[in-house]
Amino acid sequence: MLALKRLVTILVMVFVLLALLVLLVPSVRSSFASMAGSYESLYFGLLIAAVVLLALQLITENLDSTLLRRNISLHEGKINELKARLYDQQMELREREFQQRPGTVPGTTTYPDPTPEPSRPIFPQSDPSLSNAPIDQPNSIIPPNTPGSPQPPMR
Repeated sequence: MLALKRLVTILVMVFVLLALLVLLVPSVRSSFASMAGSYESLYFGLLIAAVVLLALQLITENLDSTLLRRNISLHEGKINELKARLYDQQMELREREFQQRPGTVPGTTTYPDPTPEPSRPIFPQSDPSLSNAPIDQPNSIIPPNTPGSPQPPMR
């Protein structure tokens, strides 16, 4: 296909050079017109040759484009098939690794112990970025409320 495409491209280039030569050089034009019989038949022959070469070039370009697209789609299909195989192999490997782990039996469900955890207060939290500090480190801005200290007035 590539050879046909190159051949058509070379024919088009030769025709364009020949047509430019006929149209731009009067002595060549008169000699070609004498071979063709008249100027009208010369130009008509050039027109017919141009139409044929243009059609041939369009056909070869479209055919080449179609073949390249088909080739690309075949390669993309092969790539997708290989990706699917790789994914399947990775999933099988993960399943084998999961089944080889000790203490886990496939198909069983484990539940947490029914013994309750000791309840922890939500506040004060021990995160230093939060505004309320833990009990063992009281906030230094607000003095601790000790018995016998005056209470601030209510507003």
